[in-house]
Amino acid sequence: MVTSTDTRVETLAKSGINQIPKEYIRPQHERTTITDVFHQEPNQQCPQVPTIDLNDINSTDPKTRDKCRDEIVKAATEWGVMHLVNHGISDDLINRVKAAGEGFFDQPVEEKEKYCNDIGLGKIQGYGSKLANTACGQLEWEDYFFHLVFPEEKRDLTIWPSTPKDYVPATTEYARQLRALATKILAALSLGLGLEEGRLETEVGGLEELILQLKINYYPKCPQPELALGVEAHTDVSALTFILHNMVPGLQLFYNEQWVTAKCVPDSIIMHIGDTIEILSNGKYKSILHRGLVNKEKVRISWAVFCEPPKEKIILKPLPETVSEEKPPLFPPRTFHQHMEHKLFRKNNDTVDPK
Repeated sequence: MVTSTDTRVETLAKSGINQIPKEYIRPQHERTTITDVFHQEPNQQCPQVPTIDLNDINSTDPKTRDKCRDEIVKAATEWGVMHLVNHGISDDLINRVKAAGEGFFDQPVEEKEKYCNDIGLGKIQGYGSKLANTACGQLEWEDYFFHLVFPEEKRDLTIWPSTPKDYVPATTEYARQLRALATKILAALSLGLGLEEGRLETEVGGLEELILQLKINYYPKCPQPELALGVEAHTDVSALTFILHNMVPGLQLFYNEQWVTAKCVPDSIIMHIGDTIEILSNGKYKSILHRGLVNKEKVRISWAVFCEPPKEKIILKPLPETVSEEKPPLFPPRTFHQHMEHKLFRKNNDTVDPK
């Protein structure tokens, strides 16, 4: 089944409509919490997502290095999300990645359709839009491009965009460097659990099995942003998620029983702790509920890279070192695939618990 171009949110947004179709309108209880993102983003009274300077993560001075790692652990424990600065990935490479993604989405929809996915046939990689997967038929105000980017031998380059020309080299190099950054973060999180620094990396698949999947989210201007969401509230199933964006605000985190809008921090990468690490840590590290707002004025684009364990090879459960009589296991043993199926089942049966 080839998806018709009129199902794309971009096409809808450019058609001149003043009202969005009912499928995109969120339930009343959600609409009461949707705010003007440009009003919320500069609000200094709200809690602030922590910013972690990674400059010292490789310091030869143990005290300096440990201080940096402790800050990562604190943010992962209290928030489950953080802005990473001085992360070691050059501005030039990040700008190339953004230019490549923007260049792909700047093409006519008809060109992008050459890369369309087909969820019904199990072809999940490629260009797509959210299909309704709940009884109420709810849709999200976004189009996207999704594909595996690491390990390189597992990529399917036939579905990678040929335009712009720099898409493949820029995205390839970014994935390599992000994979190295993931190792550093996982080491800090391992030490924060009192484990050997390589332990969490091994538990999520190591260099051979941990996969990185890129999803470029394209959120067109929305004529009624107070009624819609770009991405509905969810937690990530991944181990870690790394996010770039085009400096248009939209990310919100559910922290201390309120929705908090993340600031746009220049030259940063946003990092989320995913369900996988929350499970392995027996809840010490938080996989935070988050969502994406849209607006009338500016297109928002984000580049999310999900670091995921193999679907069937590893049983996800709290590590023995995180369990005690006082801290019994909070999560039952499941494969990564079973965890994803469990979340989908709960969602389709309208349960509130995101885990």
